[in-house]
Amino acid sequence: MNEFTLQTPTQEAGLATAMEVVYQWNYDAEVEELRNLYVKAAEAQWIGGRDIEWERPIDLLKFSTTPLGAGIPMEKTSYWRSLPQDTVVELTRRTAAFRLSQFLHGEQGALMVAAQLVNAVPHTDAKFYAATQTMDEARHVEVFARYIEKLDEIRPIAPSLKGILDQTLETGDWMKKLVGMQIVVEGLALYAFREMRNLTAEPLLKDILTYVARDESRHHAYGVQYIERCVPCLGERERAELEDFALECARSLIDRNAQGFFTTLLGIWQEVGVDPVAMFNSLHNERDEITRDLPRGRRLGPVQGFVIPTLRRCGLLSERVAAHFHEFLRDNFGSRVAGDNVQEFLQYLPELPADTAKWVLGELQ
Repeated sequence: MNEFTLQTPTQEAGLATAMEVVYQWNYDAEVEELRNLYVKAAEAQWIGGRDIEWERPIDLLKFSTTPLGAGIPMEKTSYWRSLPQDTVVELTRRTAAFRLSQFLHGEQGALMVAAQLVNAVPHTDAKFYAATQTMDEARHVEVFARYIEKLDEIRPIAPSLKGILDQTLETGDWMKKLVGMQIVVEGLALYAFREMRNLTAEPLLKDILTYVARDESRHHAYGVQYIERCVPCLGERERAELEDFALECARSLIDRNAQGFFTTLLGIWQEVGVDPVAMFNSLHNERDEITRDLPRGRRLGPVQGFVIPTLRRCGLLSERVAAHFHEFLRDNFGSRVAGDNVQEFLQYLPELPADTAKWVLGELQ
């Protein structure tokens, strides 16, 4: 048995945060949607050690069909199809371990933000729901860590993800915490969980993502239902600050110029004998053919296909900030995805699904 210590070798130095603690002496339901969401969350609690069949080995051949999460299906390129099967298995295993590690680290960040929200939000119903989310996030950290250790090893957090978690934890504005975590980070995660869950053939991973995605759909709904009530109460300056915070969160997480994330992936691929230049040349030459039959939502990706429509519903997509979103999406993904101008960009934004829980499980397209 390891000796207990107050300081552990794996922890970081403390992060200074600023947050008011708000008491609320009214215990009656004020926001019915949030009270209902709290009841649903309480009824839907599950236990990772009991409800998931951990004794099952990971089927690496089935796992090798799991998408890499690159937005464009690289597995359809001629270069990918030319790789030996054992290389594909190893490439997918290591890439997925890195990607799942980012989910794991993001869940720890969400755990801490949810705990902060219990203190900071002013409405009792919102405090109740944040408490259930805190439990959800602890469970997500548990199961992702356990699965990754069966699959490969836990990889370090990407600097871009660490940066946005730090910003969201550090801010003293509870609405920025809601926007940064519930709408941007949870929105990106929900979209990624949906894609990975619906496309993977590996049974244990599919089961874990089914449980997690159900929880995440409620977390996203909490952010939407709460923030869309709050925004009309804000002044112009406060609303602009929230818009800008969401923009910077999204930009830092998907900007291809963000240091660390892309470089790490290239290093992982090189470790297993993949030539990144050859792979991306193949992708570049075959891009139009590969993406021709993709559903429009998958071509748009998580920010344009889900996060920005959420911000629009919440009243946080003014023409000013929409122009900034269009600019950085066009710079990263080209006008074919982002549109030639802001009007075209806005025209093709999809609506949010009517039932996010059914959508994330593939029951709604």
